[in-house]
Amino acid sequence: MFKRVLFLGIASGVLSGLASHIFMMVYKEVMFVDFSPVLKAYQLYAACVFGCVLASMGYFAAMKVVPRFGEIIFNLLFVILSFASIISPIMFTFPPELDVKGIDEITMYFIPFTVTLHFFPAIVWFAIKPIFIKSV
Repeated sequence: MFKRVLFLGIASGVLSGLASHIFMMVYKEVMFVDFSPVLKAYQLYAACVFGCVLASMGYFAAMKVVPRFGEIIFNLLFVILSFASIISPIMFTFPPELDVKGIDEITMYFIPFTVTLHFFPAIVWFAIKPIFIKSV
């Protein structure tokens, strides 16, 4: 079971990183705002893989500690932590060297952009979990 859970974390991390990267490129084209000086593509992939592998380890631990309610507890914690993680982009301040004309407009577009990205790992993890872990 551990191997399947680990592969779930890696696969969902890579897929959510890909979805985040595509979203970043589409957002750049549609909104005419480029956040690549602040948020690099490799950072997106690393954060998604790290978050999904960490979530998978949490799922494994929850299922071992409380087998009967582990999945419910894990699902609630994963969703709550995903919502709690949006505090960081809301509190983010741009570095002073990025003091460009229209920084207020850029900041206005940054928060919805990053808040959306915070939910991709959870969505992908929940979406592909049935492929790796069969519920009885």
